[in-house]
Amino acid sequence: MLTKNDFPVLEFDDDNDAVVNPFKWNLDPFSTDKLIITFFPDVINELLETGALELEQNFGGENPVYVYRFKDNPDVLITLGYVGCPACAGNLEVFASCGVKKVMFCGGGGVLDKNIKVGELLVVEGAIRDEGFTYKYLEPSRYIYTDKKITQKITAYLDEHKISYLTGITWTTDAMFRETKALVEQRKSEGAKIVEMEQAGCIAISQFRNFDYGAIIYGGDDVSQEEWDNRSWDKRKGIRYNLVMLCKELVKEI
Repeated sequence: MLTKNDFPVLEFDDDNDAVVNPFKWNLDPFSTDKLIITFFPDVINELLETGALELEQNFGGENPVYVYRFKDNPDVLITLGYVGCPACAGNLEVFASCGVKKVMFCGGGGVLDKNIKVGELLVVEGAIRDEGFTYKYLEPSRYIYTDKKITQKITAYLDEHKISYLTGITWTTDAMFRETKALVEQRKSEGAKIVEMEQAGCIAISQFRNFDYGAIIYGGDDVSQEEWDNRSWDKRKGIRYNLVMLCKELVKEI
């Protein structure tokens, strides 16, 4: 039933079907149910150049999506995430229709606290829903949370291997150029440690389509000060590569 609202973004329909539904497309199933979504094209390119990946499936169209399989571990797939909930989480729903059941996300995000160092890992426990995508999948709420059992499996693995990390929530926004000082302070007061553009959407899809989802985001640029500090966050090749390799193991643990 459609619940109407003065604001279209808050109108929610609990009908699980839709006019456009990838679960009705009879797509070829993936060879495995484990997938990494990464926002590190440099790592994907390096893995391709060294022959570590082979193509699993290509979703054509105006913005083609490539899903690869690790040659040394064909039970794990990897794909490059697209920016924003509609693109990244929308693709994730397509992947779910191809049989994905376990997903690890890795990317970078803007820190809301300057004390979070570049490369410091945040295990995502949830997100503030400051976007529009999730409101078509779940009833309105301020927060959305990951499955605690999945988070515990991730942190247990990190503890066992003596990998340092933080836990906490993110601020998911559609508007990267509207992260005003007042909004930064407000989201910090609500518990957010990092700002990004995909987590709320990916968590919502995992709940809507009932699969396991975990995410690790490393501290990137700094949006906590009067002036934005890039901190060369996107040049940290070692951190980025190692995080993908970590997720390659974690996706088998969750």
